[in-house]
Amino acid sequence: MERIYIALAALFGGFIAALLGWLESGEAFNIRKFGGSMIRSVLAGVILALSIDSTGQVNIASIFYAFLGGAGVDVIGNRLAGNFGNGSFPLAESPGKDDPED
Repeated sequence: MERIYIALAALFGGFIAALLGWLESGEAFNIRKFGGSMIRSVLAGVILALSIDSTGQVNIASIFYAFLGGAGVDVIGNRLAGNFGNGSFPLAESPGKDDPED
């Protein structure tokens, strides 16, 4: 049962991070972006739940750390996805793009 609490806390952390990110963006709600955040949070929750020692007692600190872990995975995942997707990641430019000789 403790693992479920950890997984739910990580999922809730990712949900809150995604919700706050959407509220700060001022954009229309995009279910695709929100769904990606939920998938990252679910993965974080599964990894955190499987990594705890099931013989120990889960306390409020463990749940708080799982919450922060779910939020952090979502935030870092969004940053990485944004850097790969919008061209700001240092990849080689395609030849002919912004070429003054064209």
